[in-house]
Amino acid sequence: MNQLWAPWRLEYVAAARQPGCVFCAAHRCPAPNRELLVLYRDPAAVVLLNRFPYQNAHLLVCPALHTGDPGGLDAPVFAHLTELVRRALDILRQEYRAEGFNVGMNLGACAGAGITDHLHWHVVPRWTGDTNFLPVLADVRSIPEHLERTWERLWPAFADLRLTPPQDPPAESSPAP
Repeated sequence: MNQLWAPWRLEYVAAARQPGCVFCAAHRCPAPNRELLVLYRDPAAVVLLNRFPYQNAHLLVCPALHTGDPGGLDAPVFAHLTELVRRALDILRQEYRAEGFNVGMNLGACAGAGITDHLHWHVVPRWTGDTNFLPVLADVRSIPEHLERTWERLWPAFADLRLTPPQDPPAESSPAP
């Protein structure tokens, strides 16, 4: 029998569940933050690694405002988030030589959103031939690099971002109920 080892998963399985919204918590912490996988933060937005990635270097771009509806964001904040997505693509092309991307949002549980109350963009780098038989036959994803190593590799590039958030960013996010 073959073994698929993922020892870092025990930390997640054994950890007590934290109340509140993980994206609001990520926005409240200083950036960079290795523990929460936060790569970038400004008054309007936060960029972090997905703790449960579909692919290596899977990023999440989130507004500071706790809302599950894109219509809840004003135009300057939405534009700022879109610029962050664009810059994340540039960084992933540079750092990981990504050949393509899946970029999008899952809005609502029926659309696949695991976190429905705080919208977020998924930025997933892709490479020719990056799929294999594991997801099809074993319902397993193979991620070739540990999350902490990915964070170490990406945070310097995000630290160099020089973005100006909207003039009137949303009020500091509050903990979700």
